[in-house]
Amino acid sequence: MAPSETLPSQVERIIECKQGAVRAVRFNVDGQYCMSCGSDKSVKLWNPHRGALLHTYCGHGYEVLDAKGSCDNSLIGSCGLDKSVMMWNVSTGESLRRFRGHAARVNCVCFNEESTVILSGSVDGSVRIWDLRSRKYEPIQVLNEAKDAVMTVSVSSHEILTSSLDSYTRIYDLRNGKLTSNCIGDSVTCASFSGDGQCILTSTMGSALRLMDKETGEQLSQYTGHSSKDYKVESCFSDSDTHVMSGSEDGFVYCWDLVQGTLVNKLAHKGSRIVHSLSHHPSRPFLLTATLGQMWLWSSEKNEEDDT
Repeated sequence: MAPSETLPSQVERIIECKQGAVRAVRFNVDGQYCMSCGSDKSVKLWNPHRGALLHTYCGHGYEVLDAKGSCDNSLIGSCGLDKSVMMWNVSTGESLRRFRGHAARVNCVCFNEESTVILSGSVDGSVRIWDLRSRKYEPIQVLNEAKDAVMTVSVSSHEILTSSLDSYTRIYDLRNGKLTSNCIGDSVTCASFSGDGQCILTSTMGSALRLMDKETGEQLSQYTGHSSKDYKVESCFSDSDTHVMSGSEDGFVYCWDLVQGTLVNKLAHKGSRIVHSLSHHPSRPFLLTATLGQMWLWSSEKNEEDDT
């Protein structure tokens, strides 16, 4: 297997996060650090390669459901059941801003590529865009086309991608104001751009991943075998776009060849009931997964003795 196709295949470290149930795990922009979101209302910053806890951020009123780091690693944005979006100073732990306006829990957050705004998606069916450069606390834009809960939001260049339980993905082109909607056929719990921005990977409640052409909406491939019928289960691309991965309700992470659609590996989480969140390193074969109160770091055999 070529180095670019090396995949995470073995457990390098299991971290007991000690923050109740871990709702999401996320690598930061360069993959040196990561965040875990807990049912104990906290966000924790880690060096996962060494298993070191660097900081705990407390201020949410209820469970934290998602967190992302800014492009320069100076900020963390988080959201949760308290209907708010919070901004944190990474180094000091200070809470800088709290944005309110959603009518229900906030499922997801995402910075734009310059980290000048943060976007949030909610059960209220809206995506709200908050300006980080001004002192205003009202959103500068509200995208409310979804007819059900917005589950994920991501940004690639000039485009915003959302997934919703109303069975649609939506792409907003910020250059010309164009909206492209694509009906997937099942409630969409996760959607992400490929590294080259040409494809979209979707996860649904129908236990299927679909690879879609971004421009035409054509289905290019489908990946099955995992289980995602009752919970939001995330999916992602590998760092080189050669494979796609998904958590599962049966305690495994499934990995398929992107083009062939064939299952190439299953990563077992012993004693686990569901693997619901995962995050692939942006440039190397490392994978983070969340299950119960733990965060698992997976690496390839090539990285076994790599002192990161």
